[in-house]
Amino acid sequence: MVSRVLHVLQVGCLVYFMFFSNLKTMIYPKRLSFGDEVRVVALARSLKLISKNVCSIANERFKRLGLKLSFGKHVNEFDDFYSTSIESRIEDLHNAFKDSNVKAIITVIGGFNSNQLLEFIDWNLVKSNPKIFCGFSDTTVLNNAILAKTGLVSYYGPHYSTFGQKRYFDYTLENFIKAMMKDNQYEILPSNMWSDDLWFKNQDSRKLIKNRGFFAINEGECEGTIIGGNLTALASLKGTEYFPNIKNTVLFIEDDEEILPQHFDRLLCSLIQIPQFEEIKGIVIGRLQNASKMSLEKLEKIIKTKQQLSKIPVVVNVDFGHTDPKTTFPIGGQVYLKVSKKTKSKILITKH
Repeated sequence: MVSRVLHVLQVGCLVYFMFFSNLKTMIYPKRLSFGDEVRVVALARSLKLISKNVCSIANERFKRLGLKLSFGKHVNEFDDFYSTSIESRIEDLHNAFKDSNVKAIITVIGGFNSNQLLEFIDWNLVKSNPKIFCGFSDTTVLNNAILAKTGLVSYYGPHYSTFGQKRYFDYTLENFIKAMMKDNQYEILPSNMWSDDLWFKNQDSRKLIKNRGFFAINEGECEGTIIGGNLTALASLKGTEYFPNIKNTVLFIEDDEEILPQHFDRLLCSLIQIPQFEEIKGIVIGRLQNASKMSLEKLEKIIKTKQQLSKIPVVVNVDFGHTDPKTTFPIGGQVYLKVSKKTKSKILITKH
């Protein structure tokens, strides 16, 4: 009888150990410091698309931060899809993680094909060499896959090309520094003005729009782990091993000019239908582009038709996504969210 009890206890302890040893512990990369090297990689579209003027401004901005830039071997390769082969992109990504001199990796620009890389990435290499990884838009699939496969916290923030803005870059730069170079918690605050112009075509003629600030839809407060990014890119990960665990999470989503209200509604519904969606504690939505024809009032109607969202806080018109300026936030980091219609809503990054 005693031996049988001991056997049960041993089996129970083994199962307990196996269960908890398989849980991923978040890995927080080291902050950037003066003199650190940042590697630029083209994991979707090519650097060849970026003008010399934009590159020159971006290079100078990093120099003023005291950061040294280096570039992946294949960043200028260019094919029929404005990109390059999977092999070339994987080589540049792996080399960036392998190189001990590289402290951060930043993407050139977004695109449409980052998900081609997922099954070829050496996830043990990434986990064994944790460092800052930053990008947005199509890079969403990599941000969330890195979290799902390794537990490494990465950053949804400006591309290398974004740093090529000549004017009205202060908000974006300030928030990048808070996320990448500071250890303390930081609050995401609304910008005073924003833009949705083709700044890279005319750097001296920018059209600024007064910001209405955060727009509260569902009141409430919560804390959780940040997942998300570009809604279309995130939805492409559903049902795969690369979609992150949604337990106790706060969903940050945005999209570009191609997503009309009916498209946004459909994709949001598809996320709501994920098993255990009720584990999501709140939603933060980045400002959508003018071409999407999505007003704040129309977005509110979409949210209000979703019964599953009625009991969680939802705030929209936050400075991230495809308009400028944009904040930087950690995918896998921790956030405190308080949404209020009577007082100021609060988005506080508590660990990154």
